[in-house]
Amino acid sequence: MYNTLGSGFLEKIYENALALEFSEAGLSFIKQAPVRVFYKNKIMGDYFADFIVDGKVIVEVKALNNFCGSEEAQLINYLKATGIEVGLLLNFGKEAGIKRMVFG
Repeated sequence: MYNTLGSGFLEKIYENALALEFSEAGLSFIKQAPVRVFYKNKIMGDYFADFIVDGKVIVEVKALNNFCGSEEAQLINYLKATGIEVGLLLNFGKEAGIKRMVFG
């Protein structure tokens, strides 16, 4: 996908292309999956993960020149809030990159 699109697009373009790839691969996924955060059994807020794939992996899409650390923290928080153990951080910036994160 990165070889075809290259860098320079907004994240939404890469998300849409990734959704097409997931569909063509026959994967079950939720795009812009709601992630609800609780504290003392009360809802503190809602976030949206770019994808939850097969109910087992959270995929966050970025289009950055380099990571600053907040992207990883965001993904770890999504993993904590959902109870999902594995996350992928995909970067479609100047240099493509993948970070696999595990929480559990």
